[in-house]
Amino acid sequence: MIERPGTGGELPLSGDFNSFPVARRVNSFQAVAMDDDMEGGNLGPYQDRLRTFPNMRTKPYTPMIFRLLMRINVRVLLVLLLVGLGAIFYIGARTSPIIVFVFSICIISFLVSIYLYKWVLSKDEGPPEMAQISDAIRDGAEGFFRTQYGTISKMAVLLGLVIFSIYMFRSTNPHQESSGVGRATSAYITVAAFFLGALCSGIAGYVGMWVSVRANVRVSSAARRSAREALQIAVRAGGFSALVVVGMAVVGIAILYATFYVLLEVDTPGAMKVTELPLLLVGYGFGASFVALFAQLGGGIFTKAADVGADLVGKVEQGIPEDDPRNPAVIADLVGDNVGDCAARGADLFESIAAEIISAMILGGTMAKRCKIEDPSGFILFPLVVHSFDLVISSVGIFSIRNTRDSVVLGAIEDPMAILQKGYSVTIVLAVLTFGLSTRWMLYTEEAPSAWMNFALCGLVGIMTAYAFVLITKYYTDYKHEPVRSLALSSATGHGTNIIAGVSLGLESTALPVLVISVSIISAYWLGQTSGLVDESGSPTGGLFGTAVATMGMLSTAAYVLTMDMFGPIADNAGGIVEMSQQPESVREITDLLDAVGNTTKATTKGFAIGSAALASFLLFSAYMDEVASFANVPFNQVDIAIPEVFVGGLLGSMLIFLFSAWACSAVGRTAQEVVNEVRRQFIERPGIMDYKEKPDYSRCVSIVASASLREMIKPGALAIISPIAVGFIFRVLGYYTGQPLLGAKVVCSMLMFATVSGILMALFLNTSGGAWDNAKKYIETGVLGGKGSECHKAAVTGDTVGDPFKDTAGPSLHVLIKMLATITLVMAPIFL
Repeated sequence: MIERPGTGGELPLSGDFNSFPVARRVNSFQAVAMDDDMEGGNLGPYQDRLRTFPNMRTKPYTPMIFRLLMRINVRVLLVLLLVGLGAIFYIGARTSPIIVFVFSICIISFLVSIYLYKWVLSKDEGPPEMAQISDAIRDGAEGFFRTQYGTISKMAVLLGLVIFSIYMFRSTNPHQESSGVGRATSAYITVAAFFLGALCSGIAGYVGMWVSVRANVRVSSAARRSAREALQIAVRAGGFSALVVVGMAVVGIAILYATFYVLLEVDTPGAMKVTELPLLLVGYGFGASFVALFAQLGGGIFTKAADVGADLVGKVEQGIPEDDPRNPAVIADLVGDNVGDCAARGADLFESIAAEIISAMILGGTMAKRCKIEDPSGFILFPLVVHSFDLVISSVGIFSIRNTRDSVVLGAIEDPMAILQKGYSVTIVLAVLTFGLSTRWMLYTEEAPSAWMNFALCGLVGIMTAYAFVLITKYYTDYKHEPVRSLALSSATGHGTNIIAGVSLGLESTALPVLVISVSIISAYWLGQTSGLVDESGSPTGGLFGTAVATMGMLSTAAYVLTMDMFGPIADNAGGIVEMSQQPESVREITDLLDAVGNTTKATTKGFAIGSAALASFLLFSAYMDEVASFANVPFNQVDIAIPEVFVGGLLGSMLIFLFSAWACSAVGRTAQEVVNEVRRQFIERPGIMDYKEKPDYSRCVSIVASASLREMIKPGALAIISPIAVGFIFRVLGYYTGQPLLGAKVVCSMLMFATVSGILMALFLNTSGGAWDNAKKYIETGVLGGKGSECHKAAVTGDTVGDPFKDTAGPSLHVLIKMLATITLVMAPIFL
């Protein structure tokens, strides 16, 4: 066995730093010679040298609900669980057998996720220094999560009171009045749905963060033995989070639907019709969107401010590697990966699925009512069935990635991206089969016997759209393809040319996705219109529902897509732990490869999220028009942008997107300046840091980004919530005095339309350019164009820092904003009339 260089001493982050080991790099011959020791997990005396890393808090944090549950006797807890399940299945059975089916699939998926959780946690955490770094990251992430979600919960309570007050004094739907659902009942239902959506979204975020801070160290440890094992652990950890998030979104809406169905005695004489029930669920989508927006903003500001500060001073000014333990901002950077990429993305996808399901249920009910379909429950509950099958097929895709011995071709490890792509291909094939089965089961009707085939084709359009988005984003962000390699080459001539090339790449990358979205919307609408479903006058009415089915098709593999998304930050954290614990170079090479693939999967899943946001926003837009028509009791099928006030509303919508993006990016910039100044101060006041003689103050950087991100997320978030309400109310008053009764609703409709179009383009530009800059840097770090530390690499680092707030703060927040604008207009529609 080859002795590791720099074995003289420990790595205390609290205590004497005189024996801090010098960062080592072993050559390829040494790396090969160590393979046998790594495979057996025996790295000799290295494991015996304990290293102490700082804890961010004095004791681990456990949420209050879990502390309360742990105090209950196990048998009592089991009885309560059985009673709860019995109650759920009872209301499900009283509602529809379809609801029982959905409940059953969700419970099975939760059991599968428990298996994945136990499997991941059964893996070893590696040597003590790895576990100590992981503990520091975990404490920092959980501490910030508690503070951030405490702030969000207070704002949610305040907004809930505002919604309740508005609903108590608003006009009511004529259909609701006739069925006995008055103002008070409607207010209580909407606020309860809002709080439940917010709670479930928060839990989804916590699950994403919880698993990532425990899986990262296990991936690091597995990388000492096998790249394939490390990949499998990261994928299954992401799979646990994905199954829980998607399952919660589905079961939450199903429980809410079934509860309202039973309590309001739907479809009984004199009661509400089942086709009107989905409108009562819009509060759930708004609550999910509200939490997701602030989670994405706060987490994005945290992670990117720490990342930019660490890179600019550490890499560019001091010339030390990424995630070097001498960098005072490195722990904050690693904490940010979990709160920004994992917690926020979990809440984000939860919100996406919830909004898509609710809007599709509203459109399905509206179409069934117009077509006088005898049993409309199939069209209303179809989205729940599709996502139930999503849980099944995504589980198969996750388990298709197995741990086999690494296949090595000419010294290269098997491409992890190819492995993930195979799993996605398996999921796609199963999605096509199950979607066809679902449409035949749920959408067959005697009024149009062949309609289900048209809707199955609509789903196929959506699935193909999702796959096209993944391929397009991969092409523009993976360094195996020409765009990123050209971007890396532009770094050879300086920082400025790198920025120019990255901006132009991002602008170009908007073209293909827009063409794909356009073709999918028109194709799905045409297939729906020709399905044979007609209203009383004989006019085709299936077009909008066809686009809804296409959106469901696009999201029919959402759980596997979220798995790939969660894989990225877990792999990134694993690389940081490997670097900080001074593992052999061959281990870092494995984690670097997984990290580069993770950057691509994060970019592709963001592209997927943008595409689904475009289709979901179109559905919510249509649902908003239906709701306005229902409350106003007049047709509301189109909006004329030639009306000056309506055109102004569109301008305001586009302006909102640019202003929101500017505030999100500037928030990262201001916070990063504080981090840069702090890191520079520590290097000046503690010169021994660079020689491993003094310890950095990691907690100071964590404290800076935590407090700043909570402060900075308020302004852009408040802008997103207040703008549509203020615009709608102001133009409602103006319309009242000018004799235009629906002016407020029309202006908000125009605002929503223009904001969606501008937001989709802006999000595509920000996400793709940021991902390309990041992977251009990774490409250079593989050794091309001078490799790490070269002038070319420094230019690429500059591009990466510019792209950081693009791809991880403003971009992801934008597609959440688009859907939140749609849900808030649905909830607040009555005050615009």
